[in-house]
Amino acid sequence: MTHVFQAGDISIHRIVDYEGGFMDPFEMFPALTPEQFADEREWLSSLGGLGPDGRLDLCFQSYLVRTPHHVILLDSCIGNDKNRPTRPEWHMKSDDRFMRGLAAAGARVEDIDYVMCSHMHADHVGWNTRLDNGRWVPTFPNARYVFSQREFDHWQAMNAKSAVLAFQDSVLPVIEAGRAELVADDHAIGDHVRILPTPGHTPGHVAVALGKGRDEAVASGDLIHSPLQARLPDLSTKFDVDQAQAASTRRAFLERYCDTETLCCMAHFPSPSVTRITRRGNGFDCSPVTG
Repeated sequence: MTHVFQAGDISIHRIVDYEGGFMDPFEMFPALTPEQFADEREWLSSLGGLGPDGRLDLCFQSYLVRTPHHVILLDSCIGNDKNRPTRPEWHMKSDDRFMRGLAAAGARVEDIDYVMCSHMHADHVGWNTRLDNGRWVPTFPNARYVFSQREFDHWQAMNAKSAVLAFQDSVLPVIEAGRAELVADDHAIGDHVRILPTPGHTPGHVAVALGKGRDEAVASGDLIHSPLQARLPDLSTKFDVDQAQAASTRRAFLERYCDTETLCCMAHFPSPSVTRITRRGNGFDCSPVTG
């Protein structure tokens, strides 16, 4: 089953790589209190965001965007054959789910004009490359890969200190193949695609706004992981490099799009993952959109 959403003159497909249990809520969100979780547990479960085993259920996916001018892949998920020893569900994955999803959306790897990565964590760059006779090569041979310069600089410095596997197998081969564009925070592709700097989760994290003349849709990346963070926007994950900045960025994002018609394409929300934001007290609600 493929999911397609229409936003003005843009179509958006979800390409799911993996969906399922990820982590205990109290491990994922160190500041979460038992009282807060008890208040939101039933609601979170009703959205599919909490599994029967008590772990948060997350989706790992790309968004395939067709504008009148370009075919763009937003984030590239986990990928196959990647050495991810700390994540059993990701480690040396070898299934065809992502490629089947791409085909169901009517696209081939050759059709992608741009790949845009919100940041360089392993689950957002994985399909940037594929293994070809023991070498990592760009999966999308005709695409330009758009990376934040700030994000690249951060991970280049980190990798110089200690090996960052995802950077080495899913970013550097793209650079070496001459397929990358390292861009500033005001970068745009045509008149339908704009970068929004959203730091905190990582220093160069970006969201991507879509639409001509207005934000018809927006892809959040990892500024928010779970619907729980809409109700409790100050709740940051243990993965956020700067938890205070991440909370500030998240609240600003939710404020910007609350009570609007903008489709918010969340990276990790449970299916259908696309939502509209409304205000709820000091926090927000998210209403799933089914396409």
